[in-house]
Amino acid sequence: MLELAQVNSFYGKSHILHDVNMVVQRNSIHAVLGRNGVGKTTLLSCIMGLTDSSRGSIKLDGLEIIDLPTHQRARSGIAIVPQGRQIFPDFSVRDNILMGGFAHPQGKRRVPDLVTELFPYLRDNMDRQGGLLSGGQQQQLAIARALASEPKILLMDEPTEGIQPNIVEQIERTIMRLNAEFGLTIILVEQNIRFCREAAQRFHIFEKGRPVVGGSIDGLTEDVVHKHLSV
Repeated sequence: MLELAQVNSFYGKSHILHDVNMVVQRNSIHAVLGRNGVGKTTLLSCIMGLTDSSRGSIKLDGLEIIDLPTHQRARSGIAIVPQGRQIFPDFSVRDNILMGGFAHPQGKRRVPDLVTELFPYLRDNMDRQGGLLSGGQQQQLAIARALASEPKILLMDEPTEGIQPNIVEQIERTIMRLNAEFGLTIILVEQNIRFCREAAQRFHIFEKGRPVVGGSIDGLTEDVVHKHLSV
C-alpha cells in the first residue's frame, strides 16, 4: 500500500533519513522501533510531507506522492496522530474533531460514527473544552481528529507515551480494533515492545536514520531487541 524507495529527508541542512527502503502492507500494523533520535518521528513527518525537503520515492497505492504538499497527501488518504497530541486546547471536543474534516477527500466535516463508537467519553462530552481533558482523553481526541478525514493509512507517533496506565490499555485496544475490525493500515512508532508484538504484523528497527532490521513481527526476538534497542 505504501512504498518508500531510497528516501532521504532533511531539516534544513541536517540529513536525517538516509536511503530508506520500506514497504507497508495494506490492512497491517507496521511497527517502527528504535532508540531516541534515530529518525522515527522524521519518518512519519516525511511521509506526511512535513520535513523541509525529501528525495527518493514515496508511493501510496502506486501513485507517487513525494512531491505533493501536505494537504494533498492528507486528501490522498494519510492522517497523522502526532507525538504530544497537539490538540487545540481552546476548542471544544467537537470542533477539534471537525478540524480533521478539512483533510477529507470530499471535504466532509462531521464527527464520524466510528468516533462515537470507539470513544464514549468524547461522544458524551462534545462541548467540553479540549484543554480540560486528561492526557489520555486528549490522545483519544487526537485519534478521533485523524479519523475525521476517513484515512486509508494512519501514522501514529508514540500514542501511549505519557498516558495514565488505566488509559494505555484502552488506547492499545482501540489501535488494534482500527486495524482488525475496520481495516485501517497503521504505521506505529512505539517504544512498548510488548504492545508491538501483540498488535503489529511487521516491523522495522531504525538506527542512524535508516532501517537496519525488519520483517515479520516474529523476528522481533529478544536477541534482536538486546542488540538494537537496549540502552
